[in-house]
Amino acid sequence: MPSKKRAARRSPSSSKKPPARKRATASRKASASRNALTFDQIIKGGNIVTPAGTFVGDIGITGEKISALGKNLEGDESTKVIDAKGHHVIPGVLDVHVHLELPFCGTVSADDYRTGTRAGARGGVTTLIDFAIPYAGESLAQAADNWMRKAKGKSLIDYTFHICITRWNEHKDQIKGMVDRGFTTFKEFMIYESEGWQSDDRAMFGTLEKMKEYGTMLLVHAKSARVLDELIARHHTPELMKKYGARLHPMTRPNFIEAEAIQRAVQWCEATGGQLYIVHMSTGEGADIIRAAQARGVPVLAETCVQYLVLDDSVFEREDGHLFACCPQLKKPKDVQRLWKGLKSGEVSVVSTDTCTFDREQKAMWEGDWTKIPMGMPGLETLMPLIYTHGVLAGKITLEEMCTKLSTNPAKIMGLYPRKGAIQVGADADIAIIHPKKTHKVDPESMETNADWSPYDGWDLAGFARTTLSRGDVIVDDYQVVGKEGRGKWLPRKTAGLAS
Repeated sequence: MPSKKRAARRSPSSSKKPPARKRATASRKASASRNALTFDQIIKGGNIVTPAGTFVGDIGITGEKISALGKNLEGDESTKVIDAKGHHVIPGVLDVHVHLELPFCGTVSADDYRTGTRAGARGGVTTLIDFAIPYAGESLAQAADNWMRKAKGKSLIDYTFHICITRWNEHKDQIKGMVDRGFTTFKEFMIYESEGWQSDDRAMFGTLEKMKEYGTMLLVHAKSARVLDELIARHHTPELMKKYGARLHPMTRPNFIEAEAIQRAVQWCEATGGQLYIVHMSTGEGADIIRAAQARGVPVLAETCVQYLVLDDSVFEREDGHLFACCPQLKKPKDVQRLWKGLKSGEVSVVSTDTCTFDREQKAMWEGDWTKIPMGMPGLETLMPLIYTHGVLAGKITLEEMCTKLSTNPAKIMGLYPRKGAIQVGADADIAIIHPKKTHKVDPESMETNADWSPYDGWDLAGFARTTLSRGDVIVDDYQVVGKEGRGKWLPRKTAGLAS
């Protein structure tokens, strides 16, 4: 305990107050100091969505950070003012499931880090997470280095990677090194044996044990590979392909292919206590399994993708139905309804895109054999517009719930919060400004993606970003991309999952 004498020396004012006039002067100086906080930019008069609630007011930005929230914020002659009156001001979107420039299905996905991140920015996306997949014989570190090179000098927005474990015996001892390097989410595929990516139950069990040990998280692509292969083989005949064409894509992937695999992954999660995240969940049965597991306290989370909320497998009846082949494939209307319900009730924590863009020429590689269709669709540019239009404006979710599922939850789960995912003092100034009602017609000719088609071609969508800021830089202005490619930064992380 300090002596009274020492305490008195430290705080002479505690025994004798200055005159009232001096106190008032000091108060005015302190107030002036606060009001004189230097803002490089002020976003004025928007409907601002924050973790504490929604209010009409201003955001002060200093450098790359949000430095103030309030009403009637004032700057000086150098402060740039962005008028947001009559608009929603929301946290930048995190798309935590994308594949850019991915070698897959005998070709390479058409969007790279230039076109993909420009597309994302126009849709209000300010952070993405791609998947670093080792090429044949490579280490996890080499996979990360490969994807770093793909992004460097091209990415308009910030990014990081999930590290894919494709050869458990070789990769298991490399996980700790990747955690130390700033990668805290890992992925395993229960399918894609022909690609050299498949993990078995032993690998998943062992990886989940590692996740428990390091406080990290395993993402799993859940499919029952052997049964799926059997169904494909049974239908892979010239007669059936001629009769059904691209309709064989959903016909050979019934819901139980996903549901059984999710149940198995949840079992290993429950047994090990390792954090699990089910990617691109597309079935109502899967949502039921996740809800039941969470009720038991199992550390499992799930995302769905926007296409499973706005499309169903009736698209395969179209003449160009093969364009819609993705994995998992589009499901039934009842699955669409169940996933919306899961978003509202909580078992679906995140909406992403699984962007894997292939143009019409690449999709035409199938030549009538549905097993050769490059699986994937473009999505970064339309993620938020689709959720805003078909979720918020349709009354399925609120604006605040949309921000939770597209921004705050992804940031928290992936270890990027509070730097990303919310409008609050100290966070990166990653912000999207959207008009409440103004729509734009989806037209591949005017979009930033490298795709020459869109699953939503001709749809009128609200929710495109009038203005997008990434770390304080305006990268979209008046709906047009104006940011400089290559400015995006890699984001190291320390934690992931429920502990974030």
